[in-house]
Amino acid sequence: MIYKAVIHIDLEDELIFNLGLNNITNTLEALENKEKELILLVTGPGVALLAGGMVYIFMEKLRQITAAGVRIQICDRALKLFDIPKEELFADCEIIPAGVVGLIELQHNGFAYIKP
Repeated sequence: MIYKAVIHIDLEDELIFNLGLNNITNTLEALENKEKELILLVTGPGVALLAGGMVYIFMEKLRQITAAGVRIQICDRALKLFDIPKEELFADCEIIPAGVVGLIELQHNGFAYIKP
């Protein structure tokens, strides 16, 4: 069995974002020797947490989870809506055209939906 989950952050809320990162860390620990695919999907106002000064608050955890193979997907539409330059994003972000469409595709492909 491959454990597949998408953790969805859509609000600019540091507590919720931290909870999502903790969900990922706990999942990585619980599935240490198991095959897994985890994606942190950030949409809407939540994209601000991965840019500029905000990202530094979470930098250590973001580096840890990406080093463990977690992918971070971020909605391009939200970046444009909130006028966030791609150059300010956490380096390992994968920009996707539309977060909601990405979420639909992930769920179609068997990813469990986690909303902290």
